[in-house]
Amino acid sequence: MSPAALRLRPALFLVLLPLMLLAWFAWRHWQGPLLPAYQLELRPLVQRVVASGEVSSQSLARIGSELTGVIKTRRVREGDLVQPGDLLLELHDDEQQARLREAEAALRQLTDSSRPQALAALREAQSNLDQASRERQRREALFARQLLSAEAREQARRAEVSAREARARAELAAAALASDGSEEQVLRQRLEQARATLAKTRIHAQVAGTVQTRNVEPGDLVRPGDTLLEIARAGSREILLPLDEKNLAPVALGQSARIVADAWPGRVLAARVSYIAPAVDTARGTVDVHLDLIEPADFLRQGMTVSVNIDTARRERALVIANDALRRIAGERAEVLRVQDNRVEAVSVRLGLRSTALSEVLDGLSEGDQVLVADAEPGQRVRLALQALPAGVTE
Repeated sequence: MSPAALRLRPALFLVLLPLMLLAWFAWRHWQGPLLPAYQLELRPLVQRVVASGEVSSQSLARIGSELTGVIKTRRVREGDLVQPGDLLLELHDDEQQARLREAEAALRQLTDSSRPQALAALREAQSNLDQASRERQRREALFARQLLSAEAREQARRAEVSAREARARAELAAAALASDGSEEQVLRQRLEQARATLAKTRIHAQVAGTVQTRNVEPGDLVRPGDTLLEIARAGSREILLPLDEKNLAPVALGQSARIVADAWPGRVLAARVSYIAPAVDTARGTVDVHLDLIEPADFLRQGMTVSVNIDTARRERALVIANDALRRIAGERAEVLRVQDNRVEAVSVRLGLRSTALSEVLDGLSEGDQVLVADAEPGQRVRLALQALPAGVTE
C-alpha cells in the first residue's frame, strides 16, 4: 500500500465512526426501550392468609368460693400444674367448726339422753294405762253389784281415757326420737350440712390444668361470685386470631394452618381452623378465628404472640403471574401488557388465586408468555429484561 493510502486511513475512520454510532443509536431507538418483564410459568401454588394471633384457652375454669370468708392459706400460684382434688385455697373455718360441734352435740344428746327418756316415759304411760284399765274394770264390777255409785264408775272411765291419751303422746314422742325417726333425720341433716359447709372452706381443683391468674392473698375477704383463680384446662389450648375482615373470604372451617411462636421461631406447629365468629368486632374491624393445635405444645404460654399461616387454597399446577404486572384490576379481571414480536399489546385476563405476591391466571395468557412490569403504550416496540417470578407461595 502506498504511503498516501496509509495517510488516508485514519481520516476515513474518523469520518465513518460517527456514522456507525448514529446508525447504532437509530437501531436501538427502533428496537424500543429496555423494560423489566416476567415470563409466565406453571408451578405449584398455595394461597395463605398470614396474620398474628395469641395463645388462648378453649376452657378456662374460674375458681370461686361458695362462702363469704377470709382467705387463710393459698396453696398455688401462676403456672402451677394442678390435678382434680388438689387443694388450692383455705378459708378461716372457726365458725363452721363451731356449727359442726353443735350439730354433733345435738345428735349425741338425742341418742344418749332424749331417746332413753322418751322410752322410759312410754313405759310409764303404758303402766299407768294398765292400772287405770284394771281400776275401771274393778269399779264396773262393783257398780254392777250395786256396791259403787255411778259417779265413782264414771271417774274410773275418765281416768282410763286420760291414761290412754297420755300413752298415745308418749308413743308419738318415742317414735319421733327413735332410731331413724324424724328427729334423728333432722339432726343428721343438720350435721351433714355443717360438714358440707366446713368442706367449702377448703377449695379444691375440679379439673386438671395450669393456674393462669390468682386474684387473692391470705387475709383477703372473698364473697360468692368473686373469681379467685383461673385454671386453663389441660389439652384445651388454642390460638385466637383476630383476623381483619377483608381477609375473611377465603378462610373456612377445617383448613390447615402453621403456627410459629415469636419466642421459638424454629418450632413450627400444625393447627386447623375450628371456629369462626359469627359477627365482626366493629371497634376493631376484625373477626375472631379459633385454631386447634394438632399436637400438644407445652412450651406455649397463655397470651403468647404467634404468627399464623392458614392454607386457604392449593393448586398443584397453576399458571402464575407476579402482581406487579397487573393493571386495572376489577374483581376477577385485570389487564396485562404482553410482548409479542417485541411489540406491546394489552390483554385482559381472568384471575384465580390471588395474593400480595402472585396471582393465578385462569385465561387470557399461556405458559411462556412475557408480560411487562413497567408501563408502555400498546403497539410500542420494546426490549425485555426478564426477571424471575417471586419465589414462594401466595400470602
